[in-house]
Amino acid sequence: MFGMVRPCRHRLGEGFGAQWTAHLCGLCLALRGDHGQFARIVTNYDGLLLSVLTDAQTGPAGTRRRTAGPCPLRGMRTASVARGEGARLAAAVSLVLASAKVRDHVADGDGLLAHRPVALAARRVAAHWDRAGARGGSLVGFDTDLLVDAVDRQAGIEALAGVGTPILTVTEPTETATAAAFAHTAVLAGRPGNAAPLAEAGRLFGRLAHLLDAVEDRAADTASGAWNPLAATGTPLTEARRLAEDALHGIRLALREVEFVDGGLAHLLLAHELRRSVDRAFGTASCGHAPEAAFGPPQAPQVPQPPGGPYGPPGDPFGGEPPHRDRRGMWAGCAAALGLCCTCKVCCADEYEGPWSRQRREGLCNTCDCDCGCGDCCGDSCGCDCCDCGCNC
Repeated sequence: MFGMVRPCRHRLGEGFGAQWTAHLCGLCLALRGDHGQFARIVTNYDGLLLSVLTDAQTGPAGTRRRTAGPCPLRGMRTASVARGEGARLAAAVSLVLASAKVRDHVADGDGLLAHRPVALAARRVAAHWDRAGARGGSLVGFDTDLLVDAVDRQAGIEALAGVGTPILTVTEPTETATAAAFAHTAVLAGRPGNAAPLAEAGRLFGRLAHLLDAVEDRAADTASGAWNPLAATGTPLTEARRLAEDALHGIRLALREVEFVDGGLAHLLLAHELRRSVDRAFGTASCGHAPEAAFGPPQAPQVPQPPGGPYGPPGDPFGGEPPHRDRRGMWAGCAAALGLCCTCKVCCADEYEGPWSRQRREGLCNTCDCDCGCGDCCGDSCGCDCCDCGCNC
């Protein structure tokens, strides 16, 4: 999974958590249904926002849900999942943007992609995803050529960028692509009046995505010699943070102009969780589930716990030094670990047996130090005057 909007299930709560899962699984199943099993690898957290926005504008979702069969990632449980045009739009956009990500890694020669045969295979996969995305987009009336054109322009802009080039020149193609995708949710929902504010929200979301990716990758790019927009343009972190804060504010203002039928989850993700994404990238705040920030001092958790979490980047879920007695062997432990992850016991169980040490351990979600109350969701920084994330801030 990838994406910058990675909410903790404790903050989502039961209601929003069920909605989030419905859209995440709906995106995954739309990819499988329209493009085959392998396409599910591009499932990402930001893509499902298109499904969320479509539903938020169309009201009660009973006719756009179906019951999906058991899945290992849900602990072999069934679930109500999103279906319809919103999920298909999310799938098409995810394929095209994943293709762009692969080509970007090929151009940078990252890891195994520095080897010509691997790079050639990756380019073929990317081209296949482009075609699949175009087919999926046509099913919902969305022209993915807008996205492909933005991706193609990105390479030329980066080649010409240097110290002194405005960073917003580099982020423009991403902004254009996400603006088009966000605006099309208004078309699918039959609310053309929402297209303009959603395009603005999408443009700023794309800017934020590009900036945060550059911030989080800066140290690794410097070490590997890869191209980074902040380093290439000489943009200091203070300026990147200012632009990120402006984008957050602009997204909230744009969302005020959107006519939602049920915008609770969209508001939570685009108003509150985006704030956490910015804080996480710049190292100014962290959820107890998140790993140490890329910049700034580590955030000390209130309760000792392993990093990672059910919606964040993976960490070492087992942590610590287990005793040597009764340990499983290497391969038996790997098999046990796979079983634990596929049944979600590492995250959701009250207790489980460590795959190698056989020690009793608590599930990650039972050691959360998140402040999940009203103040955590609707604090002064947002200006909300409510406690249920259904506000119009």
